[in-house]
Amino acid sequence: MEALAALAEAPATMTDPTVRDGRKAGAARVIVVGNEKGGSGKSTVAINLIVGLLRSGLTVASIDIDARQGTLTRYLANRRTFAARRGIALPMPAHVALLPSDSDSRAAAESDERARLATVMEELAGAHDAIVVDTPGRSDHLTRLMHAYADTLITPINDSHIDLDLIGTVDPETRKVIRPSVYSELVWEQRKERARWNRKPIDWILMRNRIRQTDTKNAREIEQLVNSLSRRFSFRVAPGFGERVIFREMFPNGLTLLDLREAGIETPLTLSHVAARNEIRILLDMIGVRLPD
Repeated sequence: MEALAALAEAPATMTDPTVRDGRKAGAARVIVVGNEKGGSGKSTVAINLIVGLLRSGLTVASIDIDARQGTLTRYLANRRTFAARRGIALPMPAHVALLPSDSDSRAAAESDERARLATVMEELAGAHDAIVVDTPGRSDHLTRLMHAYADTLITPINDSHIDLDLIGTVDPETRKVIRPSVYSELVWEQRKERARWNRKPIDWILMRNRIRQTDTKNAREIEQLVNSLSRRFSFRVAPGFGERVIFREMFPNGLTLLDLREAGIETPLTLSHVAARNEIRILLDMIGVRLPD
């Protein structure tokens, strides 16, 4: 299978090289959806990746480390409830919601989080082809740890200068990149951590998400700046998802546009729906996964 072959070439995660059930622990490809800013569509990207990977025939696990807000966890709970009510079998990942430590001291909390995350990753990586991780819109110890596990990092940003400022500081007059900003510095630190562990560099993909369909001067300027930042900070650029109501409407039932036929949803496919499904396919293509026709 093409999708499985593509993922088989991915680097291993940071787990002990033990063998379990005929499969090397750490064989899963870890895909982290991360951005320090809330409201960029991380959970929407995560659920569509999960379902796309499942429908490509891969075994998938998911981790929600934004478990206090728990959008991905609730999305999957809605999906399970919908399937049970309809009496249908929708593909589901093995899911873990991972809360930050409640230890009193910072040192104890960080030690607890490191140990719990290592245990979860070892258990999931040896039994799945891919692990998709949804992260919170903040930088905490658990989030930074998770970024170091990422083989692929997908960062959705809204098409705005505010979101772009998290990646790089831009001179307001010359529109040239002056220096990295907080999030690109976080990624750089985790890239160095992976190098210390002799792991391949993070494949960083930035998504210009929630793009409006009208051509504007701002959109053209953002595109130019993103391309400039990509050369400076070594990430690839994905077109992302458009600003479409359909992505939000499917949350109560836990569905994606890849589920409509199997779920028996009588929704006439509009040009917007077709375009949205194509956006999902493009993102999957960028990580080497092809959906069946």
